[in-house]
Amino acid sequence: MKDFWKEKQEKKINKKKLIILIVLVILLITCITIVIIYAKNEQFRNWIDINVLRKEINQENLPTIELKEDENPTICAFSQNIGVLSKNEFKIYNSTGKEEKTLTLEITTPLIDTSNRYLAIGEDNGKKIYLIADKDIVWEKEITGNISQITVNQNGYVAVTIVNTSNKAVVEVYDEKGNELFKTFYASNRVADISISNDNKYLAVAELDTSGTIIKSNIQIISIEAASNNPDNSIVNKIDGQNNDLITNIKYQEKNKLICMYTDRIDSISEDGNIETLYKSEDKKVTFMDINMQNSIMAIEEKSSGLFTADSNVSIINTDTKNTINYTVDSVTKEIYTANNIIGLNLGTEMEFINTNGWLAKRYIGSQEITQVVLANSIAGIVYRDRIEIINL
Repeated sequence: MKDFWKEKQEKKINKKKLIILIVLVILLITCITIVIIYAKNEQFRNWIDINVLRKEINQENLPTIELKEDENPTICAFSQNIGVLSKNEFKIYNSTGKEEKTLTLEITTPLIDTSNRYLAIGEDNGKKIYLIADKDIVWEKEITGNISQITVNQNGYVAVTIVNTSNKAVVEVYDEKGNELFKTFYASNRVADISISNDNKYLAVAELDTSGTIIKSNIQIISIEAASNNPDNSIVNKIDGQNNDLITNIKYQEKNKLICMYTDRIDSISEDGNIETLYKSEDKKVTFMDINMQNSIMAIEEKSSGLFTADSNVSIINTDTKNTINYTVDSVTKEIYTANNIIGLNLGTEMEFINTNGWLAKRYIGSQEITQVVLANSIAGIVYRDRIEIINL
C-alpha cells in the first residue's frame, strides 16, 4: 500500500515540466523588466538601440543610387521605392538601390504627392498630370489652365487645383481610373490646400479670402458622390475661420477626421462637424508643426539647455485618443519630414527617424551636412549632390 501511494506522488510531480515552467516564468519576468527599463531609462534605451537593435547606421554601410551632378534631378520616395525624375525619365529603384523600371513622363518641374501605393505627379504651372500605381502609369491627362496643387488619397483618387482660368481657382477631382468626377469653381478666393478622405467620400478645400483688409480662412467640405451628380448642391459643411486666421495645410486622417493647420494652432474637424483644437503654439518657441501623418500630428518646441545650446522637444499627439508622447533630442532640428507613421528630424549631419509611438526607428550618422531627404513609411533617401543613400526603416 505504501509503495502504491509513493508511486502516485511521483507521477503527480513531473520535475521536467516544473523546471521548464520555472524557466519560462523567469524569462517572462526578465523580458517584462527589460521592456519597462527600455521605456523608462533613456541611457539604457540608447544602448539597446545601438548595440542590440542596430538602429544606428553610418553612411558607409548603406546601398546607394548614383546621380549625375549636372542633371539636377527631382527625387521622391513612395511605397517601398525611390523615384528619380530627370529629362522626362522617371527611374524607379528598390530598397537595395537596384533600378526596377523607367517610365517616360513629360514633366520638367514636378508637383508630387504620394499615398499608399500611389504617386501623383503634375507639372508645376503646367498642364500634364500622371497617376502611378506601384511601378506603372495608370493614367495621364492634359488639363486646361495651369496646375498649382495636386493631392492623391490611398485609393488613387486625385484632386488638382488649377489657376489662370476665368476663375481665381478651379479644383478638379478624378477617380483611380482617371475619370473626371466633377469640378468646383472659386471666383474670388485663393485655394490654400486640398485633401480627399480615405474612403473617397469627401473633398475638403481650404480657401483664403484676401479681398478685404483682413485675411479670412474658410473650409468647404464637399460630398464627392453628390458633386458628381449635382456640383451646385454638394457642400455638406462650411467652416468660416476667425479674422486673421491663416490656414496653411489640411489633411484627412482616419475616421474622416479633417486636420487643419493654422499658423498658431492645429484643429480637428470630425465628420459630424465638431471642431476641437489639438495644439496651440502660443507662448512657445515652436519651430515646426506637421499634420501629414496617418493618425497623429506633431510639433517641435525649441528649449534652451545651456548658454549656447538647445534641445528639440517633439510632441506627438494621437488625433484619436488625444494622448501626447514626447521625444527629445539634444540638438536643434533644422528640418522635418513626415510620412504615415514616421517622422524624420534633420539635425545637421545626423538624421533621427522616429515613429509616432515615440520610439527611435533609425539614426543616421553622416559626414557632411544633410540638405535633402525623401521619406516614405518604410524607406528614406538621404540626397547628396552625386548620390542617394537608402535607409530601410
